[in-house]
Amino acid sequence: MNILNLCRHSAARAGVSALLACLAVPAVAATKPADPAEQRYQLERADCLSGRSPQPRDVCLKEAGAAREEARRQGLSSPTAEFTRNQLQRCQPLPPADRQACIARMSGAGTTRGSVAEGGVLRELTTRTVGPAASAASATASASGASR
Repeated sequence: MNILNLCRHSAARAGVSALLACLAVPAVAATKPADPAEQRYQLERADCLSGRSPQPRDVCLKEAGAAREEARRQGLSSPTAEFTRNQLQRCQPLPPADRQACIARMSGAGTTRGSVAEGGVLRELTTRTVGPAASAASATASASGASR
């Protein structure tokens, strides 16, 4: 009879263990931050606590928390998105014919010289347009008229 009781207890323990394991999986999944603001906060918090931040710990933690709240309120935007939006806004006042060339320059086409520290950034884009081809008869007439 002891063997039968031992088997029953083992089966019961296995069942309880399986049940607890199933319940623990959603709990572990729930602890992983899903939103990017929370993920970034966790990384910044870890930097603060490990001393990798140049700021004092209390200031670092306060800044990380404030950045997380601002990101949740959509107050923080990605620098790349804001930079692109500013570039396109600079081209808006131009006439449509010039606007496309402006957008091309702001997107990196052409050459860029200077810096803000030097007083300005000069962006230059050379566009070549080919006029209509002259006919052979008019080219010959022009050449013979020029030689007289």
